[in-house]
Amino acid sequence: MTGEPVTGRRHVVVVGAGPAGLAAADAALAAGAQVTLIDTAERPGGQYHRMLPEAYGATDPGVLQHGYRSFDRRVRRVLGHPRCSWWAESSVWALERRDAPDTADVAHVPGSAGDGPPLVHVLSGTPRRRHVLEPDALVLAAGAHDRVLPFPGWDLPGVYTAGAAQALAKGERVAVGDRVAVAGTGPFLLPVATSLLEAGSRVLEVLEAGRPGALAGGWLRRPWELGSQLGKSGELLSYAAELGRHRVPYRLGRAVVEARGDGRVEEIVTARVRADWSVVPGSERVVAVDAVCVGHGFTPRLELPVAAGCALRPLSAESPAGSPSEVFVEVDGDQRTSRPGVYAAGEITGIAGAPASRAEGAVAGWIAAGGAPESRALATLRANRDRGRAFAARLAAAHPIGRNWPGWLRPDTVICRCEETTYAAVCRSAVDPTRTEPGVAKLATRAGLGPCQARICGPTVAELRRGGDTGAGPHHRPVAEPIRLGELARPPEPPPGSSEPSAHPDSPVEESTS
Repeated sequence: MTGEPVTGRRHVVVVGAGPAGLAAADAALAAGAQVTLIDTAERPGGQYHRMLPEAYGATDPGVLQHGYRSFDRRVRRVLGHPRCSWWAESSVWALERRDAPDTADVAHVPGSAGDGPPLVHVLSGTPRRRHVLEPDALVLAAGAHDRVLPFPGWDLPGVYTAGAAQALAKGERVAVGDRVAVAGTGPFLLPVATSLLEAGSRVLEVLEAGRPGALAGGWLRRPWELGSQLGKSGELLSYAAELGRHRVPYRLGRAVVEARGDGRVEEIVTARVRADWSVVPGSERVVAVDAVCVGHGFTPRLELPVAAGCALRPLSAESPAGSPSEVFVEVDGDQRTSRPGVYAAGEITGIAGAPASRAEGAVAGWIAAGGAPESRALATLRANRDRGRAFAARLAAAHPIGRNWPGWLRPDTVICRCEETTYAAVCRSAVDPTRTEPGVAKLATRAGLGPCQARICGPTVAELRRGGDTGAGPHHRPVAEPIRLGELARPPEPPPGSSEPSAHPDSPVEESTS
């Protein structure tokens, strides 16, 4: 896309430099905006385009990547653009709404300061410095993290989330084990197993908990739409072919229900599961492993959208109310959220894969920068996005989480690994009339009070409490990233590129010691 924005040059802040965020920055630059692109990683790309460190000197870094050439072109175009400020290894620790309680009345006046996007509080550099950005538009593309359902022994060393195992394999060429099982649900298990094979692991089997009927019903519904989704389907088939070449069994309707070992995982117990994921008695089987990688889909990173005040929606109209892992940011056709000046793209609006994330990001970036809504290129992007959303609906129908998975748990199964809160403690809080409030239950059980601040266990605890804490509750986190009191006490420094003196024009600054 080319051309000048309708309303003049704007400052667009994009949070997240995965496929969605990078596309948003690219489109916003094309629309004439000044762009600040922020990500916690050293390089853009997110998990999907995770690359080997440059120090490894890979002769052909694209050989392990789908769509590497176009990704590399986009990275060079965005990071080399004179109107783009790339903030690597930086994190947004808070969003400050301009209609905060002391200015709440202003928020109801159209066009007032209260209608603008929130202030963006950023930590960057080593040692870290604090900055506050005041954008004209904010694009949130924070992505998602693995969802792992707990089971006895899941806290043993050697039990990995599928995403962590893939990150080690793709980003460091580290094999998490010699004899590895991959388990959970969803097509993500296929690229994870392929990455492990490429890193040198022997993948014993891939266990998909979904039953054949559910998979067929989901993947084959509206079969005439599959023709428009051949790109993503072809990618999945390439992974399946790679597993076939290595003769890796792919077993349906089977799950890991226990991990055992003395100090680290040495064996797993797998079992056949019904459609609701209850275990079929007598189907248990013990497999010797030195690592197991587990993933049950993804949980969107919603702390920033919730902090900005964005409305959320359930996965679909058929989704059960109060399933906190299956809520996403509500957006309109132009990726606008319910908050003025705030746009969302990628997995925080629905798990639909990299192509859909790129399309959503491009739409969000272009509109956020004031680009013309009637652009012909935008029509193509919207069509690609809608095909991606249809693909996401197909995924959700094919790989639902069985509601009886808590039957795998024992009273002493750890639910919150940070605070070692057990399943029994969570159940006691759910039936105790003095602990019905989520905040009281949190203090009583300590689940969610550890370093991860409930990012991993929060949705699970809410689900186990059966409606005690629903919707945005588990994602409500006013401080999105840990910040030291010393950092908080120091006044923020001028943003790079401002008229005020700054030591760091386009990258995180070094902080002087004091």
